[in-house]
Amino acid sequence: LSGAEMTPLSQRLDCLFREGHSAPHPDLHKDPRTDEIDAFKAAAVLIAMTERKEGPGFLLLHRPSNMRAHPGQVALPGGRIDPGESAVEAALREAWEELGIPPDAVRVIGQTDTYRTGTGYEIEPVLGVIPPDIAIRPNPAEVAQWFEAPVDFVLDPANHVRKQIEFHNAIREYFEIMWGEHRIWGVTAGILVNLGRRLSWHG
Repeated sequence: LSGAEMTPLSQRLDCLFREGHSAPHPDLHKDPRTDEIDAFKAAAVLIAMTERKEGPGFLLLHRPSNMRAHPGQVALPGGRIDPGESAVEAALREAWEELGIPPDAVRVIGQTDTYRTGTGYEIEPVLGVIPPDIAIRPNPAEVAQWFEAPVDFVLDPANHVRKQIEFHNAIREYFEIMWGEHRIWGVTAGILVNLGRRLSWHG
């Protein structure tokens, strides 16, 4: 653990995280397109959970519609891992650059399951806890909008809807989580679905 001081939420998360990652998981979602890729580019994202007494939330963002990669899609703050960086360092740097979250305000719980994408990225998700009243300063070049979705909702398996799409003459399966008007799907949903299976948040 590193970062800000221990809180009731980070203490609970630490226990769930260690228990959930103590053995291989038999049912993690993966993108089948990755079987055809030989080399991956290293990336990291921060799964930032807010410490709210009324119920924690996940910080998520919409990419600008003019971005070359994944325009308008819901994402976790993150990006490529620079040479010499660890996944944790990269995730904290990206959260600072994209949302203005100071690295020392994040209580890092740990790295969860690597998620490989069909676009050739190997993403290391880093789970961390942040204060509920932290000032968010989005970088307009990378963030069109940010929002907070309740952890209870996002990690509830009942809200993980399996969808299918035809891609390159093959049927691909992905997850979709609808929170209000926010459509969380693809890579971001896959990472959160796998985290939910590790944490057993709802018991």
